[in-house]
Amino acid sequence: MAMPRIAFLECSLCHYHLDASLPQTVCTECAGTLYVRYDLSAAAGLEQRGQVGKLEQDGRWSGMWRYRQVLPDVAPITLGEGWTPMLQSRRNANVWLKEEGANPTGTFKARGLALAVTMARHYGLKKLAAPSAGNAGGALAAYAAAAGIEAHIFMPKDVPLANQVECMAYGARLTLVDGLISDCGRIVAERKAAERWFDVSTLKEPFRVEGKKTMGYELVEQLGWEYPDAVFYPTGGGVGMIGMWKAFEEMEQLGWVKGKRPKMIAIQAAGCAPVARAFDEGAPASRMWEDAHTFASGLRVPKPYGDAIILQIVRASEGTALALTDDQIFASLRDWGEHEGILLSPEGAAATAAYDQLRATGFLTAKDRVVLFNTGSGNKYTDVISAKLREQGVSPN
Repeated sequence: MAMPRIAFLECSLCHYHLDASLPQTVCTECAGTLYVRYDLSAAAGLEQRGQVGKLEQDGRWSGMWRYRQVLPDVAPITLGEGWTPMLQSRRNANVWLKEEGANPTGTFKARGLALAVTMARHYGLKKLAAPSAGNAGGALAAYAAAAGIEAHIFMPKDVPLANQVECMAYGARLTLVDGLISDCGRIVAERKAAERWFDVSTLKEPFRVEGKKTMGYELVEQLGWEYPDAVFYPTGGGVGMIGMWKAFEEMEQLGWVKGKRPKMIAIQAAGCAPVARAFDEGAPASRMWEDAHTFASGLRVPKPYGDAIILQIVRASEGTALALTDDQIFASLRDWGEHEGILLSPEGAAATAAYDQLRATGFLTAKDRVVLFNTGSGNKYTDVISAKLREQGVSPN
């Protein structure tokens, strides 16, 4: 089944259209994030004729590329990303954990960077650059290596050791910065023109969203092409939430899913909660968070570029945004390790902790079908987790 033709790129804010035959960053009119818009008539027609329209049945295609009917028509750079397990909780039959740690490089970031690097090769780009809170850098390094493209990655110097090691092992040019991801982003912005880097920062090119949207297709398919009642998403940059919302829109256009979209729950850490604060204040966008700190490094984003879009999604879905303390997050990490046999990432543990809190407040009940995203494997955070365990007096006999 053919992949679709990209009709145009559309600004998420002013709806200006840009040409997709050239590499684009953000809207040239207002600097808004660009969405990829397709001609979906072929996929919709297959469904209307009763043929297989939802799934890619060609055995040569696996992972997230099973949805190639709604992805760009290009040869993919793939390391086996996507189609991650949906694990049912042992303690609540209506709770599923979407285990994104099963992706290449151990996190959901593989999805977005697989698509971004695939398109970079398609466009003939030679040098890519991005700031990263840790895991995106590792994914960029891996896919750039597979594509034969030069990668320049800027990370805070205190990111988990695994993030640093994988970048160097994949041959990327890694720079550790004394600061936050916002400082890393400023360096990329200042140097990219002179260095001839193409910036693949979060929401500053259109295809990382396309890779992340496959999480939305997967969770709906894995639940029998029905929406859950709520989706819990650890929100740093928020690309995954934005991508899933786009996927829901596309699936509804294609007739692949019916019913009410899930409540979208944005979870942050109390030490860096710009989106949760803006939600509570009723603000349309967030303010820069001062003195950002949390051991969940992926949530340490002082002001997401897509904050306005995230807030729109949360409100439109009748969801909520909340922040958990590091103590609450780590308690949930240990709880799921000891009772579910799953070593969550700190960001994933923020989602499980948020579920417990929203159950306690009555926002959700035990009958609500929910999907919690564990955005990465806890094995990538062994230095961070071991330090927290030592703080609590847990050590080998």
